[in-house]
Amino acid sequence: MLFAAWPPLPYGDGTPPDFQPAVYTLDLLLPVADFGQERSYSSHGALQWVVVALVGVGWVLASTVVAGANRVLRRSGRLGRPP
Repeated sequence: MLFAAWPPLPYGDGTPPDFQPAVYTLDLLLPVADFGQERSYSSHGALQWVVVALVGVGWVLASTVVAGANRVLRRSGRLGRPP
């Protein structure tokens, strides 16, 4: 809702894709996915801090998922030493 109320400005040369606030937010939160919104639009003012926070939360979320998956796989014997 925040980016719908204050959309970021188009960035770079050429014609950017249509701005989608939900997709832009997912593009910021998911570090391994690229929906093309983050590289096509640039937030300004105080929204830059929101973008930094969302990217940071996304990396923490991704690290947590990887650590959890690693732990589950180690317990089941699929990773690490052979059973």
